[in-house]
Amino acid sequence: MRNYIYKTLIAVIALIVVFEFTIGKTINKISSQTEILFTKEGRKGMVSSIKTEMEKAVKKENYLDEDERILINNFIKKIKNELKSAE
Repeated sequence: MRNYIYKTLIAVIALIVVFEFTIGKTINKISSQTEILFTKEGRKGMVSSIKTEMEKAVKKENYLDEDERILINNFIKKIKNELKSAE
C-alpha cells in the first residue's frame, strides 16, 4: 500500500512539474500579453510604439522594395478585377 501511495505522489509531482515547464509557461506568456492589451498604460504604450514606427516609415524615402511594390500592385489589380466582375 505504501508503494502505491509513493508512486502516486511521485507521478502527481512529476505531472505538475512537466505541466509548469511546458503549458504553464505558454499560458503565462499569453496572459501577460493580454494584460498589456487590457490595461490603460499598455494601450498607451502600444499607440506610442505604433506612432514611432509610422514616423520612421514616413522619414524613409522608399518604404517598400521593388518586389514588394510589384506584389502589392498585382494584388490590388486582382482585387479590382474581382470587384468589377461582381457588378
